Amino acid sequence: MMAQSAIFVDASFLLAIGGHRAAGTTLRSAITVNYESLIQGILDTAKENCGLENLRMYWYDAAKDAIFTDQHKRIGLLPGVKVRLGRISYNGEQKGVDLKLALDLVGVARNRAASVAFLMSGDDDLAEAVEEAQDLGMKVVLIGIEKPDHRLGVASVAEHLALRVDSIIALPEELVASSFVKAVTWDAEHAAHAAAIAGAGVQPTQQIGAETAEQADPAPKPSTIPAIPTPAMMSAKPKPTVVPQLVVNDYQLIYSSTQQNSGFSGEPSNDLAAIETASEVGSSVAKNWHASTTQTELKVLLADRPLLPAEIDRVLLKDCAQRIGEWKTDIKDVRRALRVAFWEQIDQLT
Repeated sequence: MMAQSAIFVDASFLLAIGGHRAAGTTLRSAITVNYESLIQGILDTAKENCGLENLRMYWYDAAKDAIFTDQHKRIGLLPGVKVRLGRISYNGEQKGVDLKLALDLVGVARNRAASVAFLMSGDDDLAEAVEEAQDLGMKVVLIGIEKPDHRLGVASVAEHLALRVDSIIALPEELVASSFVKAVTWDAEHAAHAAAIAGAGVQPTQQIGAETAEQADPAPKPSTIPAIPTPAMMSAKPKPTVVPQLVVNDYQLIYSSTQQNSGFSGEPSNDLAAIETASEVGSSVAKNWHASTTQTELKVLLADRPLLPAEIDRVLLKDCAQRIGEWKTDIKDVRRALRVAFWEQIDQLT
């Protein structure tokens, strides 16, 4: 067997955890990723662990009709990186990604092309492929993202998979912090200027900063400082402020992207903490999505209300599971709180 390594990266797994660390959500549009730095850091981590040269890095992701996006082309043009794409189904799920990874892992082992495989994924569906590669003489090391308070020491890795690999290592925390950045950030000066141009609405609780307030002439009061604009707000025409109506939600529509979870319910959940967290997550996802969307995408979203696009619904559920666990996220009232909070935040932003 060749004395070299091969690296297998589940991009969905990596970007979801890195994005959640940087922006508090797994929504990809909410983050900017320095792929060159991230991939080089993974290569360096693998070499430091085994001391071997790398055959190549396999990068697994999904796209509509498995067609390369500009982002995938950028990654695929990096030296030593091979992008392998699955499909995104009509309901937003990845298809064929795990199968491609499993076949490649076993294929590299069977062809004796590498003696050590570094696997970056948390999916327990890969456990059998890991054992098959090991039976063929390959050592399999799991690369995770450090989470000290978790019993495995890494985030979002299935125990079934962790028990099968030969060892677990973690990416350096400084690499994760430097490679993932929240996509939309505004400094005080440019936010105020852009908001004035866009004719953005007024938010009494929004404050830009003490220094900016002191320098302006005349000094603006907190209640007159424009709100930080988003791309959707920049392209929208000013409209009169609408005072929201207070509604008592004895019975409320369950917003969902699937018919199975749609309907009405008025039974309160006993886990108020979980519902409160779900509401925070729903609001956060809405803010991040609205900050990075276009006016056209916003119109499409509102036209399909109360149904949510599958990709947004999946982000809501995934982000909530990161906070309170999958079991509590499956509670009907928790899911309802997620979707209601999302729509309420969108209403406030538009």
